[in-house]
Amino acid sequence: MMRIGVDFGGTKIEAAALDDAGAFAARIREPNPGSYDGALMLVADLIARVEAETGPARSVGLAIPGSPSPRSGLIRNANSTYLNGRRFAEDLEGALGRPVRLANDANCLALSEAVDGAGADAASVFGVILGTGCGGGLVIDGKLVEGAHGVAAEIGHISLPWPSVDEAPGPACWCGLNGCLETWVSGSGFQRDHEATTGRAWKARAIVEAARQGDPGAATALDRYVDRLGRALAMVVNLADPEVFVLGGGMSNVAELYDRLPEVVGRYIFSDHWDGRIVPAKWGDSSGVRGASRLWAD
Repeated sequence: MMRIGVDFGGTKIEAAALDDAGAFAARIREPNPGSYDGALMLVADLIARVEAETGPARSVGLAIPGSPSPRSGLIRNANSTYLNGRRFAEDLEGALGRPVRLANDANCLALSEAVDGAGADAASVFGVILGTGCGGGLVIDGKLVEGAHGVAAEIGHISLPWPSVDEAPGPACWCGLNGCLETWVSGSGFQRDHEATTGRAWKARAIVEAARQGDPGAATALDRYVDRLGRALAMVVNLADPEVFVLGGGMSNVAELYDRLPEVVGRYIFSDHWDGRIVPAKWGDSSGVRGASRLWAD
């Protein structure tokens, strides 16, 4: 029987059925309606449509922004804020008539890439989403590390390490604090920093292309981004020392990161050497549904 994974994104929701080998049997994607009731109905509908193609699935898992509280079951920390404070798992189980499992989308990225992706040969994998927001997930020996309170590896809401005077206290974050890594190393944070120094409201891709063409403002913005992301990864090394970092999200497509980040990480870690790897996600934007489908262990 198939496993179903659902990737609950801010702009789209995707459901997919995968077999035991990880091959897709069906995939359906629709725009996120942007409301709680609408999203709940859409997820149930997508699952029904996938099963109409493949037959009944043995399990359903969801990759979501934020995560369910282990204490209350309520969703918290989601930048799709209409999920926060809601019993999304229970409501979805009621709509489907079966149990489901939910995990943070960055956790699902890390799980997918650790099982059969870019980190499949490593005992420890730290996944980082660098998109509209920033999230992290840690897998050790094939198992997700979610922590006692379900917030392990939440790199996006740790302060930028080793800040300069100009970087403190940092931009205001939607979570209510200042200077969170999400405000610096997400794609939107990269765009904000470039606009703050040049006055140009460019998209991240345009900034990177301009930097490649030698534009001074874009090039220095990319330099700052690499340094800040390198400091963030060095902090993770000092805490968890993963063998592999797997990067996902839009900024993971910037090829320069993989050449330049190791030198920055090595400069900040508390060790005499570092030979860890920093690689792009093998499965790209499919990592969410793939990881979600694996939340149920056999």
